[in-house]
Amino acid sequence: KSMGHVLLAPLINDAVKKKKNLNHCQAAITHLIKTCRPNHLLNSLLEVIEDIDPGAISETILALIPHLQTLLRLDERKAAGVGLVLSALQKQVSRLPVPYTQQQVETDELGLCRCCTALAAFMKPFTEEVKRKDRNCVTTAEDEELKTEILKCMRSLREPLLEAELNRDRKSPLWLFAVEIMVTLPAITEPLSGLLFFSSQRKSTMMDSSQTNESKACLAYLLFVQLITIDSFPAVFPVFVLQCNMEYINHLLSKKESYLLKGLALFSKSLENIQDNSLPVSLLEQKSVYSNLRQLLTDCPMQHLRESGLEIFQLFINKLDAEAKHKFFCMLKTSSHAGVESYIVKNIRNQIEFSMKPGNANKWFLGTELLPLLGLVLCLPQGAETDLLNSMDIMESLNLLRYFQADVWEELCRIKDEYLKMLRVCISISRAYYSSELKALKEDQKLKAKARDAARSNRLVKSITVKHEKVSNMSPEVQNQVLQSALVTFDLMESLIVRIEEITEEKLTKLN
Repeated sequence: KSMGHVLLAPLINDAVKKKKNLNHCQAAITHLIKTCRPNHLLNSLLEVIEDIDPGAISETILALIPHLQTLLRLDERKAAGVGLVLSALQKQVSRLPVPYTQQQVETDELGLCRCCTALAAFMKPFTEEVKRKDRNCVTTAEDEELKTEILKCMRSLREPLLEAELNRDRKSPLWLFAVEIMVTLPAITEPLSGLLFFSSQRKSTMMDSSQTNESKACLAYLLFVQLITIDSFPAVFPVFVLQCNMEYINHLLSKKESYLLKGLALFSKSLENIQDNSLPVSLLEQKSVYSNLRQLLTDCPMQHLRESGLEIFQLFINKLDAEAKHKFFCMLKTSSHAGVESYIVKNIRNQIEFSMKPGNANKWFLGTELLPLLGLVLCLPQGAETDLLNSMDIMESLNLLRYFQADVWEELCRIKDEYLKMLRVCISISRAYYSSELKALKEDQKLKAKARDAARSNRLVKSITVKHEKVSNMSPEVQNQVLQSALVTFDLMESLIVRIEEITEEKLTKLN
């Protein structure tokens, strides 16, 4: 009884490595579990878990879990032991790589799926015990402590489930493990709404704040996107759900690809049931969410993520009320990214059109508050030296000017005139520069057989950048196309300016 626990480690090692007869090892371990002192056994088993060979994590965990369960079920004061074992097992499981493809899940080469299934089986009898005592109204302080310790299963939401690809159409072992955790949490009288939206002492002792946020972010994703146990979730105003989820969305959008996908899906689902033009300006206080979304749109190298991000970006704009849209556009018009700014200007134009329709007038897009916003739009940040080739929001700004009614023109004459005057100067300078570069390139191509002249060709356009790529790094044929396209763009800009001035004259003539 006092000394037998020291035999556990070598017996388990032999069982895992199959050095001895497996049945004999398991029989010996089972005998020790029933014979030796529980506290000695628990400490020995925890040491075995702590010292697991990295190459035999899943095999060791699968061998240990049935004996750990048996040991703890025999102990009347099991709560602390359950918590210690859960933490130790989850720590080791988190070291296993997460399978991403269906084939990797099916082969389960390193055993993560089997370990998750075993973890769920380990928790089940303790969860059932708590539920049974709750039904019979005979809970004790020890039972309440057991509930708190079972709550540590939330760590598995962070690792591995937050990185796993979960799909309700494919009931993989990881999906079933997620379902088991989502069913367990309310079973230990910890409502999901309380875990997600309200603080609790039990929750705060579970893990550190960053770990808690990641676990709760995964919980929100499983609940609102995958709809696991959503039927038992209380009816809550959609705007409140969005406000509470913004913290988790922000956390996910600042992480790696698997997190980003879940963050975008959660953002989309949180917006889905909200009425258009209804979100208040107070929702824009969490600026880091929009900063992370903008960074995704501009810097993410993966096209599918950028496309998903853009869809959600537009969906979010649609849900904002007029004041919130106005503030949001002001925030993002200064993003210093032509693509984002162009998209914002297009939305500003749409809002002005919408406000001009009967019953939709508002001061934000058809009144005094419109002027500061247009002051941001109708502006060349570097004056006459603005790089028009990388400022394609100028085309959208010119298109925007074509949509104004006559009564708005009077208030915006100064802004419009200054903008168009400066833009003409900028176009003239840019056209002259690009024309000279094109001419030099054509002349140089005639002499490209000479190495010295070919080197000169690279120097001619070294200062021009298109979409973050230096033109000098392109072939002479592509350089020629870029320069020709730039000149066509300048012609388009100038033709738009002429058309805007014609419209202005026509409306002034009608007024007179």
